[in-house]
Amino acid sequence: MLVNIFSSSDPLVSHGRHFGRTMFALCNYPSLLTNGILRLDQMEDTPLEDFPAEERREHRVFEQLLESYPGLLDRLKDGSEEDILHVGELIGKGAAGARGDDTKTLKSAILDWIAPTGEAIHPPLHRNVKVDRGFNHERTGFLLCPVGLDWNDSAYDRLWSGELWVCGDQWPIFVYANYTYDPEDPWLGLLRSRLLAFKHIFTSPSSVEREPKATRSGNARLHGMTSVTIASIAYIATQVRRVWFALSSSSVFSRTDTTTDSETFYHSLLDLFEDPEESKEVDELMTWWNHQIFPTASAAKRPVSANSALMKIRQRQLALKQVQVSSPNVISS
Repeated sequence: MLVNIFSSSDPLVSHGRHFGRTMFALCNYPSLLTNGILRLDQMEDTPLEDFPAEERREHRVFEQLLESYPGLLDRLKDGSEEDILHVGELIGKGAAGARGDDTKTLKSAILDWIAPTGEAIHPPLHRNVKVDRGFNHERTGFLLCPVGLDWNDSAYDRLWSGELWVCGDQWPIFVYANYTYDPEDPWLGLLRSRLLAFKHIFTSPSSVEREPKATRSGNARLHGMTSVTIASIAYIATQVRRVWFALSSSSVFSRTDTTTDSETFYHSLLDLFEDPEESKEVDELMTWWNHQIFPTASAAKRPVSANSALMKIRQRQLALKQVQVSSPNVISS
């Protein structure tokens, strides 16, 4: 048996923290691994395309997990059912721990970001009290108000009283740049809000408004992360939406939450990102985020300017290669 050699310091716990943030957050990892191993056997006779959509998505996550952790598949195949469950528990422990830590650090920090520019929040919000947040407060209520509703009109009373139920796929206004939603162009400013605290989680809390000064490496550097992932954007938005957290009167980021419906919110974003019809807009969003978070890495991937000397050199080399291919006996001088 392999269980006895596992411990809380197992690197799978650390890996689970990063995987949950960047690849898939809300997941039952023991079930994911158990189902994934069983499905591998089934796929010898049945292609993945023939499985239900939910199982296909689960298997994609399973494959991403295997790819991200070399040797994991052999470790699972060599272990017993109990070993597989324990590995899943270790990964899940890391993912859940990351969510809890991120929630804790964002609770206070986010209060400094939601005040209107140059103004104080009125009435004041207390850092360690949540009952005055959510739809119970003018500012947090406005930020959580679903797009398409007017917080300053009829929405306030209906949301505050609970008469109007907010589903997870009704995105709040805070996910839009400048908290502005254009019903004629729903992609405009989507997920470009300053409240999406990517730097706070992945680089360092001190880098949110300025260059990082932290002496310890941020989560991105610790895990060799040089670009954002679609799941990491969805993760940050879900954390901030508060599905149990800083903008909401709820207190737990949980898979079983029904009040703020975090899992539906998270999956609604992933569904959008994975829709082939939206690939152009998703690529533009990813490029925008990479420029914000990893400017050095993204600069290296930018296309060469059309009239630059470098472009001229590359065009010349390409032309020479084409000549050599079409006329092998011609030698360039």
